[in-house]
Amino acid sequence: MNLPYRPIALGLLAIAFSALVFQRAQAGGSHYFPPVSDPVVKEECGSCHLAFAPSMLPASSWKRMMGELKDHFGDDASVDPVTAAQITNYLVGNAGDSGGRRYGDKLLRGASTNEAPLRITELKRWVKEHREVPAWEWQHKDVRSKANCLACHAGAERGYYDD
Repeated sequence: MNLPYRPIALGLLAIAFSALVFQRAQAGGSHYFPPVSDPVVKEECGSCHLAFAPSMLPASSWKRMMGELKDHFGDDASVDPVTAAQITNYLVGNAGDSGGRRYGDKLLRGASTNEAPLRITELKRWVKEHREVPAWEWQHKDVRSKANCLACHAGAERGYYDD
């Protein structure tokens, strides 16, 4: 029996390439991070700022952050223990080095998960992605902070951080 190996190999290659492209398109590209879906996390975290996608930080960072809510970047963001446990479980379970690995790997590349970084804006990959933004733009009245993703990324609440 004489099988046509070349067409079969090309066909398999085309299928593999299509699957890769489809997977990336389905995931929203390289600047997609699944938004917070837990209503308690949305309410508690999103009442003061964008509820950041858990896949943007490693689990160690979320544990550290939730353990320091009394001084959350200068504010007291304390919640009752039951709510804190629910939020922590959600964030840790979907962190960039656990359940959200598929999305978080790109942002956490080169970051030490042992150090438990608290600011997404200090991650090497984030700094690299934003290196061309002039300093004056961060001071603009509509921006005011590097953590104000919505100022430049209109789709941030839906998980899209494209330019």
